Amino acid sequence: MTSADGGVGRSTLVAALGGLLALASPAPVVAADLTGRAWGGLTHRVAVSRPGTVWDAVAAVAAGHPELLATCTQTGPTGLHVLIGEPQMSQDRHPPSYLEARPLLAALPSRYGLGVLDLRPVDNGGTWRALVSSACPVLVGRAGADSLQHLLTVLAWMRGGGLASVADRCVVAVMSTSPVASREALAVLRQLEQAAGHVVRIGHDPVLARPAPLDVRGLRKATRIAVTDLAAAVLRRCAMSGREPATGLGPVTPVPPHLPPPPAPRRDED
Repeated sequence: MTSADGGVGRSTLVAALGGLLALASPAPVVAADLTGRAWGGLTHRVAVSRPGTVWDAVAAVAAGHPELLATCTQTGPTGLHVLIGEPQMSQDRHPPSYLEARPLLAALPSRYGLGVLDLRPVDNGGTWRALVSSACPVLVGRAGADSLQHLLTVLAWMRGGGLASVADRCVVAVMSTSPVASREALAVLRQLEQAAGHVVRIGHDPVLARPAPLDVRGLRKATRIAVTDLAAAVLRRCAMSGREPATGLGPVTPVPPHLPPPPAPRRDED
């Protein structure tokens, strides 16, 4: 799961989607913070009960001890396993990059049936590689004209750079910040619905706006229905990906030699 902009509610939606999938899946479900940030993210969306972070999980796999992954996860109210972000920024501990996390991603399928990754915004090379390797790329945007236009641009970059298959299997989630959208935003949304394979509108919900541990069962009925629609679209694409098990996680696939150039990184993204 990624976005064209920061601050669109991506981590919140990762927690909501992961929490719903954990309720429905007979196999354990994991969500991992790969935002590269030392603050925010999934840390605020789960009750932290142990000291483990995503950095500890990366280190455990690198040391040849993937069996220790369970000791690195937090547990959400619906049973979602969460690898929260690493808060330290030192030589010994830091939020892992996508390349540092790839061995961890390769180790997850033997222990989890589904995985939801909270990635950096799309103007990052590691994020593009993660989208290529994923069974179902999810793009998140706010229900504003500018944010939706940025999502249209991302889809155009993909198709123009030889990644049309990635764009075609993308699911787009639009997060509402108010009960009513502007006419301009609705016009852009109609364009986005024509350009994307599946668009899900997540309505305004006070529970999603609070930076607190998230229990998907506490959302409004309309919001729960929207998240269920998103989960169904994700699972359909995971099944069509041909992975075994066909539930979203699988071997990290090779990356094409020529990826389309992402937009220039912002100063707070490497």
